[in-house]
This record gives sequence, C-alpha cells and structure tokens, in this order.
Amino acid sequence: MANGSVVGQYLPVASSEAPRDGSGPLLDPVGPLPDTVGLFEGICTTRAIRRYLPEPVPDHVLRDLLFAATRAPSGSNRQPFRFLVFTDGPNARAVKELMGRAARNVWDVKRTADRYDEGSGIDDTSPKARMARTMDEYVEHLSEVPVLILAGLVRHRAPNPTEGASVYPACQNLLLAARALGYGGVMTTWNQLVDRELHELLDIPDEVLVAATITVGRPRGGHGPVRRRPLGELVYLDRWGTPAPFAIDPPGTRFTSAGPPRP
Repeated sequence: MANGSVVGQYLPVASSEAPRDGSGPLLDPVGPLPDTVGLFEGICTTRAIRRYLPEPVPDHVLRDLLFAATRAPSGSNRQPFRFLVFTDGPNARAVKELMGRAARNVWDVKRTADRYDEGSGIDDTSPKARMARTMDEYVEHLSEVPVLILAGLVRHRAPNPTEGASVYPACQNLLLAARALGYGGVMTTWNQLVDRELHELLDIPDEVLVAATITVGRPRGGHGPVRRRPLGELVYLDRWGTPAPFAIDPPGTRFTSAGPPRP
C-alpha cells in the first residue's frame, strides 16, 4: 500500500525503555511508518545502494526490514533463514573490519580481471568508470556502514544447488522494504572469503551457511529506475531461444549492456 506501512499498522515497536533482548516492558503500539512507494515501483527502482549517510538506522526500521525479510517463502515453509544484525557493538566493529578487508581483496582482483581501468574505464564519465569509483568508496568505507547483516541458512540436508531458494528471497524482501522506507542496501557474498573467521567469532554452528552480506543505511544519493537487458533477450516462449511476443519493455525503459556476452 502506498500511503502506510502494513508493518507499522499491525505491529508494535519497542519502547525506549525496553531492552533489545525482549525482557523489558511490553511493546508500545505506534502509528504506521511511511511507505513511500508501491510494490511494482519498488521492484523497478530498488538499486544497489553502496553509499550511506553517517547516521544510524533506528531500531523500529530494523524491526520492519527484518519483519519483511522473514515473510519470504522457503521450501516446505521451514524458514531456515536467520539474520545476524550488526550496528555499533564490539562484534559489529570486528565483523565490519573483517568484511572490509575481504571486500577490498575481492575488488582488487575483480578490478583487474574485469579491466575496469581499460577501454571505456579510462573515460571518467563512462558507466564503467563511475562503477569503479563507487566500488572504491564502498570497499574503503565498508567498516563504517550503519548496519551490516549476515544472512544465514540453517541446513537440514546436504548442501545442494537449490538451497539458496530458501534464503535469497528473504534478502530481496529486506532490500525492497529498505527502499519502501527511505533506506537502501546491497547484497554481496564476500563473506565467503572469511567464512571460517565469521563462524568462530560469532559462534555460528557448522551446519549454518552464511549465504550473504547485506549493508543498509540512508542513501547518500537516491534510488531510481534500474537498467537491465531488453526483456526480449531474457524471456523465451515454449523453447529456449524462442522470442516471446509479449516480452516488450514499457516505453521509456533504459537498458544496460552488462551481463553475459550476447550470442
């Protein structure tokens, strides 16, 4: 709904006296948080936000983001997703520093492998060069992000290629909720580089997969229409490679050439 958060209408928010562990006073009801966009608009305009204002994300916003995340579907409704949230405590600082180092290592390799400093990358106005500057800033200041969230998956069977279907929809729900409430975020899997360190530092059980890292904050900049390949290149009818006649982008859609090479 465009004019009010369903979460804010039906859920209470903790009073200032209540500790986060839930052992304090009963929760006080509040009015709805402002939900500034409709669902379809949110889907089409939720960009990867990597630059944040230096301000904390209030607890009631975190509550709504995680409520939205945990409404996501999962296989047999097992709900194996778990979220570790880090703001400004001792573990938060340690995790952010650890992830910052991992991010810088990954970006150093990717920048060279993907030739960000060659071709159109030497033109400061090109999308490639702008992305490189954004990534430089993001990895350099990742340890300072307002909120870092680790998305976990409690495995109940041996690892398999489809297990992410029970955690990644929850991650997207979280990002969409952030968009709706005036915040933004981005998901990475850079945690893989420091997986053992994270498990040991945070006492994460061995059967839990740390599936993703999401950073969240108030955007320094803004959301806007995302750019993708033309719909006709991505949607087939009846057989692989057969164009779908209904796969037509709305007027005014802007495109990107990113993605796998065209055939």
